[in-house]
Amino acid sequence: MRAVTVSAYGAEPELVQLPKPEPGEGEIVVKVEYAALNPADWRAAAGAADPSSAEGAFPLVIGTDFAGRVDVVGPGDNRFRVGDAVFGLAVGPVRAGSYAEYVSVHQDGPVALVPGGLTLRSAAALPTAGTAAAQVLAISGVRPGGSLLVVGAAGGVGSRLTRLASARGIEVIAVVRGDERRRMGDLGARTTVDATAAEVTEAVRGARPEGVDGVADLVSDTADDFARHAALARPGAVAVATRPGASPGALPGGVEGVAYRMQPSATLLEALATAAAEGLLEVPFDAELPLEKAPDALAQNRAGGARGKTVFALRGV
Repeated sequence: MRAVTVSAYGAEPELVQLPKPEPGEGEIVVKVEYAALNPADWRAAAGAADPSSAEGAFPLVIGTDFAGRVDVVGPGDNRFRVGDAVFGLAVGPVRAGSYAEYVSVHQDGPVALVPGGLTLRSAAALPTAGTAAAQVLAISGVRPGGSLLVVGAAGGVGSRLTRLASARGIEVIAVVRGDERRRMGDLGARTTVDATAAEVTEAVRGARPEGVDGVADLVSDTADDFARHAALARPGAVAVATRPGASPGALPGGVEGVAYRMQPSATLLEALATAAAEGLLEVPFDAELPLEKAPDALAQNRAGGARGKTVFALRGV
């Protein structure tokens, strides 16, 4: 099968041929139709994971999010059947990356059926970004009628977080780079701040002089940057950091800092898919590309400026 891999941490991604995976007990092999790009993909390929766990892992197949149809069911009882449309996160086994024609995952892992009314392309774009958005919103503790500052609102996680929060009656202040007012407004943001054209602290204070009720910082890589955004919250609010380098530490003004760690589950995937199928969680796309374009797309994503999701199409291969 074709797959995009790295031969060592930090190596350049390349398209190679690998054996099709064989399912173990309780596993399924999925013929991938779409795989979605996430920033975590190139971070993992660069060696962000624990190197001590990498023995025997190379070539490492890149990618986590996928959607496709069950091709083979492994031994033992299984909740899936051949032909089922499924989506989820490729986690756990070595070579379980999603940038491949086939991926093997366990039935008890974060994998779920694709409901009627939801395309496989849209399903592939949901797992990581949708899970992160839902869990960050829950951690923030912001209630309907409150306000949430989303820093980095234009990307995959930020777009979904903006939509989820606004659908629950939360006032979203979206911080982006570039003129995204129309798109963020369509997603439900009350205020959009272009960080390239305005001073963020001044703009947010102007919109919410008393402080926001929660902060979701999706971009800060340092504790200092995260603290500057957290300082825009009222005392007692929660500020969530999603990047590894943005350790919460001690925050000003009695704001509680939380370092987000994703906890995916089939149950949450099912809820996200239902919301998307019902039109309550629109999936904004940036690009659809063939698998061979994945190395270039990873490099572009690493350079920044993502708008929505990039997916790789493997249908008909």
